[in-house]
Amino acid sequence: MTTAEIKRTTETKMDQTIAAFTHNLTKIRTGRANPALLDTIHVDYYGSMVPLSQVANLSLIDSRTISVQPWEKGMGAKIEKAIRESELGLNPASMGDLIRVPMPPMSEERRKEMTKLVRHEGENAKIAIRNLRRDANEHIKKLVKDKLASEDDQKRSENDIQKVTDRHIVTIDQLVAGKEQEIMAV
Repeated sequence: MTTAEIKRTTETKMDQTIAAFTHNLTKIRTGRANPALLDTIHVDYYGSMVPLSQVANLSLIDSRTISVQPWEKGMGAKIEKAIRESELGLNPASMGDLIRVPMPPMSEERRKEMTKLVRHEGENAKIAIRNLRRDANEHIKKLVKDKLASEDDQKRSENDIQKVTDRHIVTIDQLVAGKEQEIMAV
């Protein structure tokens, strides 16, 4: 593996870390409704646990209410039970075939908890980025040790990897700040 391949692979993995972090942020509850909040809920469907999105249509009624439209008649009660028993603190209301999931207003204490959670997730993403940087630098040092790259290549590559790392850390900080504002604004 060359230094260029190591840099490319590292940057790709860092991009994937950012994507995973962004996906995790969508699951953190703000005062606004977001169908992605229900992604973690699984429902008993003929003996197997399947994601809610595979047995129902999820959409927004307004900024504070998610609608869940089961695809089969008998699934309403199971879906309602699964949402109620999830750790999201949601209380669904059934209206015929349609299940309405209102977002309760967030207390100041809950906002602070959510902010801490966002920061914690951000720190975990930064740690993952730094670990990728460390692994890349170790690969490059091994190439130098095996005489497949020069020490100049090593210095240049380490500087390039550091620049990519810094750029990804800044992106994580921006995402964390944006989510904190979203939590506090509602």
